[in-house]
Amino acid sequence: MIDRNVVKNLVEEWLEGTEYFLVDIQISPDNRIVVEIDHADGVWIDDCVELSKYIEDHLDRDKEDFELEVGSAGLGQPFKVAQQYKNFVGKEVEVLDAEGHKTRGILKEVDGNRFVVTTKEKQTPEGKKRPVLTDVDKAFEMDKVKYTKYLISFK
Repeated sequence: MIDRNVVKNLVEEWLEGTEYFLVDIQISPDNRIVVEIDHADGVWIDDCVELSKYIEDHLDRDKEDFELEVGSAGLGQPFKVAQQYKNFVGKEVEVLDAEGHKTRGILKEVDGNRFVVTTKEKQTPEGKKRPVLTDVDKAFEMDKVKYTKYLISFK
């Protein structure tokens, strides 16, 4: 089986000096390699082709045959790395926490492993009888949620 670290090093070499970042590498037992990259402004197919050729040029098919797929992290798919969170600050996201509760709101900030989502909740202000929608910040830790994903809107 092809070593994941070898592929990771090749990808990182190609990414150096670009604004792209590595999202994920998966290698199956039958040497199917899937590389996901991302960029704040989206991923161009030409860059995926170029990265694919770079990897192929540096792996020896005579030693071990492989299948290679290079693509972008899918829009609307769960985030896998911190940079994806940073790229979507100010956008609407959905978070599924460890207890299975979903939270929808605007990704407000990202700091290390922690991120904050601003939601709208009905709250009754002091001295009032009727509840009003109020902004509420909820903090989460990336490694303690089941997923966070961007919510695509066609408004």
